[in-house]
Amino acid sequence: MLSAEDRFAGATDVQLSDEGREQTRRLAERLSREKITAVYSSPLGRTVETAQILARPQGLEVQKRDGLREISHGRWEQMTRREVEQKFPEEAAEWEKDPYTFAPLGGESGLSVTARALPALIDIVRDHPGEHVLVVSHKGTIRLLLSSLLGFDPRRYRDNLDQNPAALNIVDFKDPSRARLTLFNDTSHYDEAGKAIPEIPEARMSRWWDRESK
Repeated sequence: MLSAEDRFAGATDVQLSDEGREQTRRLAERLSREKITAVYSSPLGRTVETAQILARPQGLEVQKRDGLREISHGRWEQMTRREVEQKFPEEAAEWEKDPYTFAPLGGESGLSVTARALPALIDIVRDHPGEHVLVVSHKGTIRLLLSSLLGFDPRRYRDNLDQNPAALNIVDFKDPSRARLTLFNDTSHYDEAGKAIPEIPEARMSRWWDRESK
């Protein structure tokens, strides 16, 4: 989603913002001393540009993988959450209840995304045993991949996991079928003042966060 507007834009090829470029540049500087052997990206423009910024200090070419693209919201694309709830209330309710198996008309379910993204990631792992690689993807896709790799209930991926723009996650693979998360949603590179703690998410999570406790 477009966080600033709370607008669905998973399959829409929106441009990377100037703020996003600066956040990515700082992440690239942070990673510049690491020995990274390959950089992979979703084919959407915003992720390709992000990957190119990250790959530049390493002198690497970005390799695109279609399986890493963001979830498509079908006929919801470019609509705000409020617009979807008003125009397609039944679909919105079903999606809030189970975004893993439900998909809006013309869109993808979380299960569909996992079915294409996980094999793409595992192929990368198999191709780079013992190496450090960068994989640039999208908020929804990343959360679904982490849910699958770590054994979380994938129906709760929107409730329990968040991702800030240009955040760093580190996943350590013992082999293609066993992984551990050693760093999650880290944004300590955001600014020189050391803003190491990500902001509390607003409007980026499911409606579960908006409900009052009873």
